[in-house]
Amino acid sequence: MPFPVENTFRDALAAQTGKAGRPLAGMWVCSGSPLIAELCAGSGLDWLLVDAEHSPNGLESILAQLQAIHGYPVHTLVRPPVNDTVLIKQYLDLGVQNLLIPMVNSVAEAEAAVAATRYPPHGVRGVGSALARAARWNRVPDYLARASDTISVTVQIESTAAVESVADILKVDGVDAIFVGPSDLAASMGLLGQQEHPEVRAAVEHCLAAAKAAGKPAGVNAFNPDTARHYLENGANFILVGADVALLARGSEALAKQFIQPADGGTPASY
Repeated sequence: MPFPVENTFRDALAAQTGKAGRPLAGMWVCSGSPLIAELCAGSGLDWLLVDAEHSPNGLESILAQLQAIHGYPVHTLVRPPVNDTVLIKQYLDLGVQNLLIPMVNSVAEAEAAVAATRYPPHGVRGVGSALARAARWNRVPDYLARASDTISVTVQIESTAAVESVADILKVDGVDAIFVGPSDLAASMGLLGQQEHPEVRAAVEHCLAAAKAAGKPAGVNAFNPDTARHYLENGANFILVGADVALLARGSEALAKQFIQPADGGTPASY
């Protein structure tokens, strides 16, 4: 029985752009839990980012989360811990269709990321479709011939070097979008922990403008609602506005504040 392949995040961005419609809003999925991933998948958000750079995710947990999310009306991106050909091969074979590649600082690094997603002669991806979920174990018709059409590549701009090279990175064939990470960008600018700093905001806006000029989508991470709206007003096509672990952390803290008696003997607000 032949299986179809779902549309990519590139297709979703193109559809929104074509409609001159709203940007796509998403959230981080960092817990490593398929149950939490499925819960987030049904939230009504446009996209999820399953993270393996700063989260306890390996191949098995990523696979379980892909299976949990599958069937929900949401696009799933996965971020590997590093721009590595072997890891990217493994992620693709698992069935990851949309990659967010971290710490892409140059044209050469962007080209390497794209090459890792293409079979020869256009790239260096190893051939194992008969063994892989990506091709549904050779149940996807002509997978080898059209695999690149089933994959989107977004590269992360999160250093001063990347900002300086962003116009050239955007020209790389196969880079479908860029995503700006203000936290690491701020650190590289000597402004650790100051992602709201005017110089950081200006660098983000520079990248958004470069993407618009290149005709490619650009996204950004912004948990602060006011900052998120600012970047959306300045041309962001997609955005991450929260994380599963952050929502749980802040929500549980709010419960503790409401119901745990203060150390000074005062009365909790809910009593």
